[in-house]
Amino acid sequence: MSDTGQIVVEGEVQAGPRRMVLNMGPQHPSTHGVLRLMLELDGETVVKCAPDIGFLHTGIEKEFEVKTYQQGVTLTDRVDYLAPLSNNLGYCLAAEKLLGLEIPPQAQWMRVMLTELTRLNSHLVWLGTHALDIGAMSVFLYCFREREDILRIFEMFSGQRMMTSYFRIGGLALEPPRGWYARVRKFMDVFPSRIDEYENLLTNNPIWIGRTQGVGFISLEDMLDLGVTGPMLRAAGLKIDARKSEPYSSYEKFDFEVPTSERNDVFGRYQVRVEEMRQSTRIIRQAMDGMPAGPWKADAPHVVLPDREKMKTQMEALIYHFKIVTEGFRVPEGEVYQVVESPRGELGFYMVSDGTTHPYRVHMRTPSFGNLQATGKMAEGTLIADVIASIGSMDFVLGDTDR
Repeated sequence: MSDTGQIVVEGEVQAGPRRMVLNMGPQHPSTHGVLRLMLELDGETVVKCAPDIGFLHTGIEKEFEVKTYQQGVTLTDRVDYLAPLSNNLGYCLAAEKLLGLEIPPQAQWMRVMLTELTRLNSHLVWLGTHALDIGAMSVFLYCFREREDILRIFEMFSGQRMMTSYFRIGGLALEPPRGWYARVRKFMDVFPSRIDEYENLLTNNPIWIGRTQGVGFISLEDMLDLGVTGPMLRAAGLKIDARKSEPYSSYEKFDFEVPTSERNDVFGRYQVRVEEMRQSTRIIRQAMDGMPAGPWKADAPHVVLPDREKMKTQMEALIYHFKIVTEGFRVPEGEVYQVVESPRGELGFYMVSDGTTHPYRVHMRTPSFGNLQATGKMAEGTLIADVIASIGSMDFVLGDTDR
């Protein structure tokens, strides 16, 4: 090998770059799941990067077709397993559109409060693991401290820490538990100061700045072409959020801002998500203080299971319960598309009904799949270490990508 990087063979010079192909993953911890990245390298510089998915395929979209509509709720928890309630909400809203079902205000506001807690839960996992990738271990421990409090709140509501399945077509699975307000209020009173702690550790840290500023750039035009949504777009200056542009579940009644940044790098995405945590805190407080009184599920006996006391004392309620549990409920023929803003971006449910008790087709437009397509352009021309920072800033979930 000559000093210029040219290959010398038997006294002859053959022009050509020093290239090698490196497999990063699919079991690499910093790929945040079973993702394989094929990196073509010139030294430590990435010339080309191609993401390869397919190692975690679950077939959930096909499985919807053999489940009743209500049974399908439990499948959505396992798609983006860091934001199960966001998935629950999108699926339930799509089915409720087909049914023409009006959801009581308390159920709508409770859904808003719990999905914003889900956003906090997801962003805490992202910030902790992203910081750990770059070498900041303390932040990981701090973030999981607060995440544990949120998981205990979910357990209080549903009996489950992660796969809660707490939303149902027609409202909520269970009546909100006694003492929920005090538990959530206690967490909300402390959490803003914890966000300050994260920022004190990272925002002005010279190592964090060096590893994140100017790293992971991709043009806004390329992101739009590739289908990127969510915090990545907002960190490039585009102020778009489904909660504002296409409000659902009473989001139009809440006062909050959509954070943006002009940096369009790893640091900008960090700033946007940290501010999103502050805005989610703001929404949760409004939901708590303004929670409407009234029922927590719709008055639709052909769709929503009757109260247990009614089932024990009224024959009509017992018949409805038996039919819903054994057969499911029929949904009028039609097709809908419902969008919600998940922690990772635009989550869409395309649902088709043929008039039976099972969906004819359910397709999910998941944000992680679209966002992951930007990996190639984002990594080109950077160093191997920058690839770790770049993909960490995308906050994808492989269950969300490879459903």
